Amino acid sequence: MLPPVVAAVDGSAESFAAAEWAAREAVRRDRPLRLFHAWNWHPRQGDGELATAAQRHLARLFLREAENRVRRACPDARLVPDQLVEGPATAALLKAADEADLLVLGSRGLSGFTGFLVGSVALGVVARAARPVVLVRAGEEAADEHFPDSDGSASTLTGYRDVVLGIDLGDPCDEVIGFAFEEARLRGARLKAVYGWQQPGPVGLGAGDLGLVDPARRAGEWLGFLTAVLQTWRDKYPGVEVAETVTEGRPQSVLVRAASGASLLVVGRRVTERPAGPRTGPVTHAAIHHVDCPVAVVPHV
Repeated sequence: MLPPVVAAVDGSAESFAAAEWAAREAVRRDRPLRLFHAWNWHPRQGDGELATAAQRHLARLFLREAENRVRRACPDARLVPDQLVEGPATAALLKAADEADLLVLGSRGLSGFTGFLVGSVALGVVARAARPVVLVRAGEEAADEHFPDSDGSASTLTGYRDVVLGIDLGDPCDEVIGFAFEEARLRGARLKAVYGWQQPGPVGLGAGDLGLVDPARRAGEWLGFLTAVLQTWRDKYPGVEVAETVTEGRPQSVLVRAASGASLLVVGRRVTERPAGPRTGPVTHAAIHHVDCPVAVVPHV
């Protein structure tokens, strides 16, 4: 069997939204869908087997509810037997990710500019997973991925919104770029490649450094570099429309603005051995906390 798309379910609204998004993604990828729940029950003395049985029953209710929602929202999804695992959630999800084509988790949206709540489990999985992980906000629906019709309603969907790729031109990675192109192809969407650059300060610049040229010329240089980096992928995906954007500003801020209204944002996470342990970089960290669309975090070496 092909590796499935795995959706983690914990009974929350955001996990149910993630399950429905994962079902649509599984259909696009022609992959099966597996619903997954991990629980770490520590019964108090005297609770014993009765409390454990009650927790298992509750977990199965969560999975059944997710299955019912998936079947209503995406009847074409091919569900395989769900998985219920007892143990630390982060470790269980990392193991599930190893066996998955894609792992999908929920994140809770907040109003205003305060961003999104991403729990410690989700952050731990994103920082360590060897496979791509997608974070989906609560309330995410199929209509959110599409442009509405001309009268502003969602009664007729006219096509997918952009897939946005946050690219680091200092270290462009094939795994991240390839993932973004494939997602755009699967949706028939435009790929919007975004790079944010900052004018360097005078300290550390030598004669002839690119930082000495005016901002317009520097932006042009970066845009030319972006075009060159993506050319191989344009050739590989001739049916994908590509828009390239180079903007002066903090990369975190540039990317969050560019992803507004997108169907998906794709960012990378470098897999390294750090003394303090795995972590997400500042751009990816900002994306998963402040972008209002699903965010795919793709590990790369």
